[in-house]
Amino acid sequence: MNTILVVEDDLRVANLLKGGLEEKGYQLLVAYDGVSAWRLFQSQAADLVISDVILPKMDGFELCRLIKQSSPQTPVLMLTALGTTDDKLQGFDSGADDYLVKPFDFRELDARIRVLLKRHKGAPVEQPVRITYADLEIDLLRKEVRRNGIFIKLSPKEYHLLLYMAEHAERVVSRVEIAEHVWNTHFDTGTNFIDVYINYLRKKIDRDFSTNLIHTKPGIGFILMQNYEN
Repeated sequence: MNTILVVEDDLRVANLLKGGLEEKGYQLLVAYDGVSAWRLFQSQAADLVISDVILPKMDGFELCRLIKQSSPQTPVLMLTALGTTDDKLQGFDSGADDYLVKPFDFRELDARIRVLLKRHKGAPVEQPVRITYADLEIDLLRKEVRRNGIFIKLSPKEYHLLLYMAEHAERVVSRVEIAEHVWNTHFDTGTNFIDVYINYLRKKIDRDFSTNLIHTKPGIGFILMQNYEN
Protein backbone atom coordinates (compact mmCIF):
# COMPACT_ATOMS: atom_id res chain seq x y z
CA MET A 1 0.00 0.00 0.00
CA ASN A 2 1.43 3.36 -1.05
CA THR A 3 1.45 6.19 1.47
CA ILE A 4 0.60 9.72 0.31
CA LEU A 5 1.23 12.87 2.32
CA VAL A 6 -1.44 15.50 1.58
CA VAL A 7 -0.62 19.08 2.60
CA GLU A 8 -3.71 21.28 2.40
CA ASP A 9 -4.86 24.03 4.77
CA ASP A 10 -8.46 23.98 3.51
CA LEU A 11 -10.08 21.37 5.77
CA ARG A 12 -12.86 20.61 3.27
CA VAL A 13 -10.43 19.98 0.41
CA ALA A 14 -8.12 17.96 2.67
CA ASN A 15 -10.99 15.73 3.75
CA LEU A 16 -12.17 15.26 0.16
CA LEU A 17 -8.67 14.26 -0.91
CA LYS A 18 -8.25 11.93 2.06
CA GLY A 19 -11.58 10.19 1.47
CA GLY A 20 -11.17 9.88 -2.28
CA LEU A 21 -7.59 8.59 -2.13
CA GLU A 22 -8.34 6.13 0.67
CA GLU A 23 -11.13 4.72 -1.52
CA LYS A 24 -8.45 4.14 -4.18
CA GLY A 25 -6.44 2.07 -1.69
CA TYR A 26 -3.83 4.60 -0.59
CA GLN A 27 -2.74 5.20 2.99
CA LEU A 28 -2.99 8.90 3.85
CA LEU A 29 -1.01 11.30 6.00
CA VAL A 30 -2.50 14.80 6.26
CA ALA A 31 -0.92 18.09 7.33
CA TYR A 32 -2.52 21.53 7.35
CA ASP A 33 0.57 23.77 7.23
CA GLY A 34 4.05 23.61 5.74
CA VAL A 35 6.00 23.23 8.98
CA SER A 36 3.83 20.36 10.24
CA ALA A 37 4.09 18.71 6.83
CA TRP A 38 7.89 18.88 6.91
CA ARG A 39 8.00 17.36 10.39
CA LEU A 40 5.56 14.64 9.35
CA PHE A 41 7.61 13.87 6.23
CA GLN A 42 10.76 13.51 8.33
CA SER A 43 9.11 11.19 10.85
CA GLN A 44 7.01 8.97 8.58
CA ALA A 45 7.74 7.46 5.19
CA ALA A 46 5.70 8.79 2.26
CA ASP A 47 5.80 7.46 -1.29
CA LEU A 48 4.36 10.68 -2.76
CA VAL A 49 3.52 14.20 -1.59
CA ILE A 50 0.57 16.30 -2.75
CA SER A 51 0.96 19.89 -1.58
CA ASP A 52 -0.93 23.14 -1.95
CA VAL A 53 1.20 26.22 -2.64
CA ILE A 54 -0.32 28.80 -0.31
CA LEU A 55 0.12 27.32 3.16
CA PRO A 56 0.49 28.73 6.69
CA LYS A 57 3.97 28.89 8.28
CA MET A 58 5.82 27.62 5.17
CA ASP A 59 4.63 27.77 1.56
CA GLY A 60 4.49 24.76 -0.73
CA PHE A 61 7.48 25.83 -2.82
CA GLU A 62 9.80 25.90 0.20
CA LEU A 63 8.34 22.63 1.48
CA CYS A 64 8.99 21.04 -1.92
CA ARG A 65 12.61 22.25 -1.90
CA LEU A 66 13.18 20.73 1.54
CA ILE A 67 11.60 17.42 0.53
CA LYS A 68 13.67 17.19 -2.65
CA GLN A 69 16.88 18.02 -0.79
CA SER A 70 16.12 15.31 1.76
CA SER A 71 14.64 12.69 -0.59
CA PRO A 72 15.13 13.54 -4.29
CA GLN A 73 13.36 10.38 -5.43
CA THR A 74 10.06 11.20 -3.68
CA PRO A 75 7.55 12.58 -6.22
CA VAL A 76 5.90 15.91 -5.35
CA LEU A 77 2.68 17.02 -7.03
CA MET A 78 1.72 20.66 -6.55
CA LEU A 79 -2.04 21.11 -6.26
CA THR A 80 -3.09 24.75 -6.30
CA ALA A 81 -5.43 27.43 -7.57
CA LEU A 82 -2.42 29.34 -8.95
CA GLY A 83 -2.31 28.44 -12.62
CA THR A 84 -0.25 31.10 -14.42
CA THR A 85 2.95 30.26 -16.29
CA ASP A 86 5.08 32.04 -13.65
CA ASP A 87 3.45 30.02 -10.86
CA LYS A 88 4.13 26.78 -12.69
CA LEU A 89 7.72 27.77 -13.39
CA GLN A 90 8.29 28.54 -9.71
CA GLY A 91 6.78 25.19 -8.76
CA PHE A 92 8.94 23.27 -11.18
CA ASP A 93 12.06 25.20 -10.13
CA SER A 94 11.41 24.14 -6.56
CA GLY A 95 11.70 20.53 -7.76
CA ALA A 96 8.03 19.61 -8.22
CA ASP A 97 7.39 16.62 -10.49
CA ASP A 98 3.90 17.64 -11.58
CA TYR A 99 1.45 20.51 -11.25
CA LEU A 100 -2.37 20.26 -11.18
CA VAL A 101 -4.58 23.35 -11.02
CA LYS A 102 -7.75 23.57 -8.94
CA PRO A 103 -10.54 22.83 -9.63
CA PHE A 104 -9.50 19.44 -10.97
CA ASP A 105 -11.10 16.18 -12.02
CA PHE A 106 -10.33 13.53 -9.40
CA ARG A 107 -9.82 10.98 -12.17
CA GLU A 108 -7.01 13.11 -13.59
CA LEU A 109 -5.43 13.45 -10.15
CA ASP A 110 -5.57 9.67 -9.71
CA ALA A 111 -3.99 9.16 -13.14
CA ARG A 112 -1.17 11.61 -12.35
CA ILE A 113 -0.53 9.86 -9.03
CA ARG A 114 -0.33 6.43 -10.69
CA VAL A 115 2.15 7.70 -13.29
CA LEU A 116 4.38 9.31 -10.65
CA LEU A 117 4.31 6.23 -8.41
CA LYS A 118 5.00 3.90 -11.32
CA ARG A 119 8.08 5.89 -12.30
CA HIS A 120 9.19 6.13 -8.69
CA LYS A 121 8.82 2.38 -8.13
CA GLY A 122 10.25 1.36 -11.49
CA ALA A 123 13.42 -0.69 -11.66
CA PRO A 124 16.55 1.44 -11.95
CA VAL A 125 18.02 1.68 -15.41
CA GLU A 126 21.79 1.58 -15.77
CA GLN A 127 23.04 4.86 -17.20
CA PRO A 128 26.39 6.21 -18.33
CA VAL A 129 28.16 8.60 -15.98
CA ARG A 130 28.06 11.41 -18.54
CA ILE A 131 26.53 12.44 -21.84
CA THR A 132 28.50 14.45 -24.37
CA TYR A 133 27.40 16.13 -27.57
CA ALA A 134 29.70 18.44 -29.51
CA ASP A 135 31.36 20.57 -26.78
CA LEU A 136 28.46 20.04 -24.35
CA GLU A 137 29.04 17.70 -21.41
CA ILE A 138 26.45 16.58 -18.83
CA ASP A 139 27.79 14.88 -15.72
CA LEU A 140 24.97 12.55 -14.62
CA LEU A 141 26.46 11.82 -11.21
CA ARG A 142 27.05 15.43 -10.14
CA LYS A 143 24.18 16.76 -12.29
CA GLU A 144 26.52 19.41 -13.68
CA VAL A 145 26.68 20.89 -17.17
CA ARG A 146 29.69 22.28 -19.00
CA ARG A 147 30.16 23.65 -22.47
CA ASN A 148 33.66 23.91 -23.85
CA GLY A 149 34.81 23.19 -20.31
CA ILE A 150 32.88 26.14 -18.83
CA PHE A 151 30.51 25.34 -15.95
CA ILE A 152 26.89 26.38 -16.58
CA LYS A 153 24.53 26.70 -13.63
CA LEU A 154 21.04 25.37 -14.37
CA SER A 155 17.88 25.05 -12.31
CA PRO A 156 16.61 21.46 -11.74
CA LYS A 157 14.03 21.68 -14.54
CA GLU A 158 16.45 23.38 -16.94
CA TYR A 159 18.86 20.51 -16.26
CA HIS A 160 16.27 17.81 -16.91
CA LEU A 161 15.04 19.53 -20.07
CA LEU A 162 18.58 19.78 -21.43
CA LEU A 163 19.27 16.18 -20.41
CA TYR A 164 16.20 14.94 -22.28
CA MET A 165 17.18 16.88 -25.40
CA ALA A 166 20.77 15.57 -25.17
CA GLU A 167 19.51 12.00 -24.78
CA HIS A 168 17.58 12.54 -28.02
CA ALA A 169 20.14 14.71 -29.80
CA GLU A 170 19.61 15.31 -33.53
CA ARG A 171 15.93 14.36 -33.22
CA VAL A 172 13.06 16.85 -33.04
CA VAL A 173 11.15 16.52 -29.76
CA SER A 174 7.64 17.96 -29.57
CA ARG A 175 6.19 20.07 -26.77
CA VAL A 176 3.84 17.23 -25.88
CA GLU A 177 6.77 14.82 -25.61
CA ILE A 178 8.73 17.25 -23.45
CA ALA A 179 5.74 17.83 -21.17
CA GLU A 180 5.18 14.12 -20.69
CA HIS A 181 8.82 13.10 -20.15
CA VAL A 182 10.33 16.12 -18.40
CA TRP A 183 7.31 17.41 -16.46
CA ASN A 184 5.43 14.09 -16.18
CA THR A 185 2.26 15.87 -17.20
CA HIS A 186 -0.03 16.39 -20.13
CA PHE A 187 0.71 19.35 -22.37
CA ASP A 188 -1.17 22.42 -21.17
CA THR A 189 -2.02 24.54 -24.20
CA GLY A 190 -3.08 27.37 -21.88
CA THR A 191 0.49 28.23 -20.91
CA ASN A 192 3.85 28.47 -22.67
CA PHE A 193 6.12 27.24 -19.87
CA ILE A 194 8.02 24.88 -22.20
CA ASP A 195 8.92 27.72 -24.58
CA VAL A 196 9.94 29.81 -21.57
CA TYR A 197 12.33 27.08 -20.41
CA ILE A 198 13.74 26.64 -23.92
CA ASN A 199 14.53 30.37 -23.91
CA TYR A 200 16.17 30.02 -20.50
CA LEU A 201 18.37 27.23 -21.86
CA ARG A 202 19.30 29.17 -24.99
CA LYS A 203 20.54 32.07 -22.88
CA LYS A 204 22.72 29.78 -20.79
CA ILE A 205 23.80 27.14 -23.32
CA ASP A 206 24.11 29.10 -26.58
CA ARG A 207 24.36 32.85 -25.95
CA ASP A 208 28.07 33.00 -25.09
CA PHE A 209 29.21 30.46 -27.68
CA SER A 210 29.79 30.75 -31.41
CA THR A 211 27.67 27.72 -32.35
CA ASN A 212 24.04 27.33 -31.33
CA LEU A 213 22.94 23.85 -30.26
CA ILE A 214 19.28 24.42 -29.40
CA HIS A 215 16.98 25.07 -32.35
CA THR A 216 13.25 25.43 -33.03
CA LYS A 217 11.48 23.41 -35.69
CA PRO A 218 8.50 25.69 -36.40
CA GLY A 219 5.18 24.05 -35.72
CA ILE A 220 6.81 20.82 -34.51
CA GLY A 221 9.15 21.26 -31.56
CA PHE A 222 12.83 21.61 -30.68
CA ILE A 223 16.10 19.90 -31.51
CA LEU A 224 19.60 19.75 -30.03
CA MET A 225 21.92 19.65 -32.99
CA GLN A 226 25.20 21.03 -34.25
CA ASN A 227 25.25 22.61 -37.72
CA TYR A 228 21.46 22.60 -37.90
CA GLU A 229 19.78 23.91 -41.04
CA ASN A 230 16.13 24.81 -40.62
